[in-house]
Amino acid sequence: MTKGLFVTATGTDVGKTYITALLLKTLREAGYQAGYYKAALSGAEVTAQGMVPGDAAYVCRRAGISENPLDVVSYCYQAAVSPHLAARWEGNPPELSRIQSHYQELARRYACLTVEGSGGILCPLRYDETRLMLEDVVQLLQLPVLIVADAKLGSINAAGLTVAYLRQKEIPISGIILNRFQAGDAMEEDNRQMIVELTGVPVLDTVGEGEQALHLTAEEILALYA
Repeated sequence: MTKGLFVTATGTDVGKTYITALLLKTLREAGYQAGYYKAALSGAEVTAQGMVPGDAAYVCRRAGISENPLDVVSYCYQAAVSPHLAARWEGNPPELSRIQSHYQELARRYACLTVEGSGGILCPLRYDETRLMLEDVVQLLQLPVLIVADAKLGSINAAGLTVAYLRQKEIPISGIILNRFQAGDAMEEDNRQMIVELTGVPVLDTVGEGEQALHLTAEEILALYA
């Protein structure tokens, strides 16, 4: 049975896609059949060859996944706004049934799937006569969540609120990874300690700016999946 993990972030531009790529790179280099999926992506680039979903293209390239990036994203929008607004402007609003069937299709080809969210966890994917939130996807696919947080000023509040929201929705949390972390920086070291102290969620790894690998083994990463 395919194992899955949902990667969310404490906000936009925190490094969720970057960390997702490193997770998958580690697993695949260790020989695991690890795949990638994203339910909705906004801010895609339009080229002469068609639409390019940047996040998916980056992850597939970095992790060595030989998929057309468009084949691992269910809904792709050009506007660089929240998916619900992009869907309203461009049409083709997300449907849970299509997301579920797409995930299941990929699950038949991979032993473990990493699902990347859109922005932070409180992200509307659709908000018209039908209301679809990112958490609905997590709960539908029954996945635990890994939180990516920036190590800088404000990370305690951002991580704490994300943890509180996930717990309110009764969504299991696998842990936190701090991105753009400067080892030895007094404030960032304290941020790491206080996040653990205040949330009770472990900080599994700290990743410096531009690091090319995580400090977790493939087996430690795979243990986060369910």
